[in-house]
Amino acid sequence: MQYTQLFSHLKQCFGTEQKKVKIPNSNIEIQWHPFTATPRFSIPSLANCPNALSSLPDDKIPENRIFSYPVFVPETRGKLSDPLLLLHGLNERSWEKYLPWAYRLCESTGRPVVLFPIAFHMNRAPKDWGNPRAMLPVLKQQQSKKFPNATFVNIALSERLRNNPLRFFVSGHQSACDIEHLCAAIRDGKHPLFRKGSRIDFFSYSIGAFLSQILFLANPRGLFSHSRLFMFCGGSVFSRMDGNSRMIMDSKAFDLLLDYYVFALSPKLQESDPFARFLTQTPMGKAFRAMLDDSQLKAYRETAFRKIGKQMHAIALEQDKVIPAPSIVHTLCSWDPAMKNTVEIRNFPFPCSHETPFPIGNTQISPLVDQCFEEVFQQAASFLTP
Repeated sequence: MQYTQLFSHLKQCFGTEQKKVKIPNSNIEIQWHPFTATPRFSIPSLANCPNALSSLPDDKIPENRIFSYPVFVPETRGKLSDPLLLLHGLNERSWEKYLPWAYRLCESTGRPVVLFPIAFHMNRAPKDWGNPRAMLPVLKQQQSKKFPNATFVNIALSERLRNNPLRFFVSGHQSACDIEHLCAAIRDGKHPLFRKGSRIDFFSYSIGAFLSQILFLANPRGLFSHSRLFMFCGGSVFSRMDGNSRMIMDSKAFDLLLDYYVFALSPKLQESDPFARFLTQTPMGKAFRAMLDDSQLKAYRETAFRKIGKQMHAIALEQDKVIPAPSIVHTLCSWDPAMKNTVEIRNFPFPCSHETPFPIGNTQISPLVDQCFEEVFQQAASFLTP
């Protein structure tokens, strides 16, 4: 089935958090499983921070705490083993783009694919944040300040990050802890779908790759000692990304993040608040710092990547302006010739972007899109097949 057809086919049968949906003409079904997140990192300034988008503090927003996540499940009897975890990009509100990705990975590997939402993304955010009508007053206010690239699509994330850049860290930390909790439950046989002792591998895109790298560096509870990580359009340290995009965040929000986490971070590490203690005294904090900038914990980052080099592979796109291919190469392999095979750069023979690597709707390029989609996901499946 062609990529465009597969996209439309899966979109029609995906549903909205139905318990089980059988995908027609396949041996795969989509199951939804509940998850309750425990707030992990409380920062008083966030609880008391004025918020134009919610009357509740972040740790009280119900959609972020109690939600369901979809799993693509191959037909089998009994419990499954060795799931793949698919992590999405920044500022995503819908799983639609990822449905063909998950389906093809499930079909090609025979492994279940878990689509897990990052905090305050997908169905973990109030619906109004993705509603153009609800966001119109906020957008008009920001457009009056002439913030480049402010759009209906990115206004919710941009406004929240401008309001308090600590949200980038807190939501990322919450996501990392949620994934750790999920993977520990799978490994320990406490998940209803998976066998005890299952290995969890990752297919991670964009900021999902950044999050995965932090998890692999920190390796909480030894969960990822034998896991594999396939990265698509991701793998760079944060300072070499460019999140200024009509689909991600406006220029003011990204510039603020860059200044906060790259240029102004060092003095903050000398303080005695919970944020500074976490960054300096915990494995997850150390891993987060190492992925912010080249200059942060360079020896630690490169030693760790060298150790797990065979567990990682990345595909970068020449047309990617958000996480450029040279940035990924610089982070993962430019410092050691032995790591050169970790990253592969592809130049798709059609116009594409970081946000839309496989464009649909143009019949003239559809055969080329189909071909590149199949090549990328066959390569991912091969790397992720035990």
